[in-house]
Amino acid sequence: MTAPASQPLPSDNRLEADVEIERYADQGRCVAHLDGRVVFVRFALPGERVHILVDEPHNRKDRFWTAEVTEVLKASPDRVEPVWPLAGPLAWGGGVGGADLVHVSLPGQLAWKKAVIEDQMRRLGHVEVSVPVHRLPEDEAEGGLHWRTRLDLVADEEGHPSMRRRESHQRVALTDMPTASQRLLGVAAAEDLWNHRFDPNDHIRISVPEPRSLAGEAKDGKDNEDNYAIVLNGKVISGRRNLSERVLLSNPALPGDDGSHTQFDSFDSFDYTVDAEGFWQVHRCAPTVLAQAVVNALMASGADQASTLWDLYSGSGLFTLPMATFFPQAQVLSIEGAPVAVKNAHKNIKQARLNKTITALEGDVAETIRSLTAHGHAQLTKPDIILLDPPRAGAGRKVCQQMAESGAKAIIYVSCDVTNLARDTAYLTEAGYHISDIQAYDIYPMTHHVETVALFS
Repeated sequence: MTAPASQPLPSDNRLEADVEIERYADQGRCVAHLDGRVVFVRFALPGERVHILVDEPHNRKDRFWTAEVTEVLKASPDRVEPVWPLAGPLAWGGGVGGADLVHVSLPGQLAWKKAVIEDQMRRLGHVEVSVPVHRLPEDEAEGGLHWRTRLDLVADEEGHPSMRRRESHQRVALTDMPTASQRLLGVAAAEDLWNHRFDPNDHIRISVPEPRSLAGEAKDGKDNEDNYAIVLNGKVISGRRNLSERVLLSNPALPGDDGSHTQFDSFDSFDYTVDAEGFWQVHRCAPTVLAQAVVNALMASGADQASTLWDLYSGSGLFTLPMATFFPQAQVLSIEGAPVAVKNAHKNIKQARLNKTITALEGDVAETIRSLTAHGHAQLTKPDIILLDPPRAGAGRKVCQQMAESGAKAIIYVSCDVTNLARDTAYLTEAGYHISDIQAYDIYPMTHHVETVALFS
């Protein structure tokens, strides 16, 4: 493809040009070519012709450039007007981040994520897979908004809760947060958060659990009035430190009326204590949807016949408790590096009366696996099935090798970063595993992020 002629330079010595957008890329960007270089363009869509502003001075010798749309000359059918303009392009008054696909229709967002997952798995994982991307309950009705149960902000120079505008030190004061859940917005309104004056640079975290069922509706019980936290620079100033989460799951081991092994008319309830600043799935429906996907994958892997199960990067025990409850014949080993999460995991295990079934260890995953025998856990060194939900950086070669050397017949990999999932897929494939199922869940609407659950056999 011949690159279009460059346009006159803007006053800050950055290049402007009209380009054709060719395909999706990762990180919420699309690919174009300009002056013989690849350009990763924000707020574009394949098939469009757009006017762009390159981020850096035009005389840089980098192999690729990054840029942002300033004008759409020919629009994709998937383009929509940003429902949250502050998150849109800088040239349109946006730039705060947090919703880098705000210009894409909801069906277009699913198509984007499917294409990126399959491309990354092909290029980095060296496997050809077709990946369905599932929308979560209520998201279509909400237009892809009102899903976040956790929110992190910083106070600007005047003390307003704000977000930083890209490519500047400017902080934009907020009066709303369209991606926040309705319950979080209710707490923010009750606390008069948007009008509150903090000290400049204060860090503000709002955590507002919203327990839900598979059908999506909120549940009573743990969903009480004081079950929220506003944390200022690490100190709870309203609500409480220990938050309650509840997840309702169907036991796939229970036969349905037709003899199948999925029955959704009765639920097991799992209660969790989670630190207000700790990790928990941020989409209001994600804990239930992902935990059910994991339990179903365990059943498909033969977990009902397993004697040992591993749960790596186990957090506060979101997956650990259902594993031990639905497959009681197995001993479950959980490993997590965050001390507060492990403390809460022990509390959650005790509350569920699963102490005799679960061994919860704190430490680096690779080091803890290596030292299992030395620390008296030799009976847990040979798992039948491994579940892992690593942080965004993925598991890495060492942990993938340890999993393969353990002899596990199946590995269930929950990933929030498809690039690192694809890299780890290549490691596991080298070790003799293959993907027998892969599903993706759009737990981050309006953003390029997506959660993937892959089953390796």
